[in-house]
Amino acid sequence: MRFLNKEHENKLMDLIQKDGTHPKDVERISLFYILSGNTDLYIKSRHIYDFMNHQIMPDCLYDGGVDFCSSSRALIRLGYNLYNGFQDKETTPIHLLSGLDPDNYLLATGSIDIRFGYENQVQSSLDDDVVEL
Repeated sequence: MRFLNKEHENKLMDLIQKDGTHPKDVERISLFYILSGNTDLYIKSRHIYDFMNHQIMPDCLYDGGVDFCSSSRALIRLGYNLYNGFQDKETTPIHLLSGLDPDNYLLATGSIDIRFGYENQVQSSLDDDVVEL
């Protein structure tokens, strides 16, 4: 799995552990991969995903309760789409990918790789275990 840096990997493991995500749940892991690789999204993750009820919170895109820049909104939409097929009028490849900087583009493509099985291991530096997806 391609991580932007060690912090990205640690944050992904944190979200997976916080949620109790099963290692084969590539839908959820692909969302968490995005959230953990973007500092703004990681900080605001509790507004994007409900860790108690284990579900996405799409209203965060529309209700104005949390401020997201356009690239963050695009990454959230992509993560939601990979998670459960979420769609709205802005969930198109052009809307999702065109405004991303290089790091966010890597997050987008990496999350797609995870969701569709092109990345088959999550390696945790926290405990040096390898968990098969």
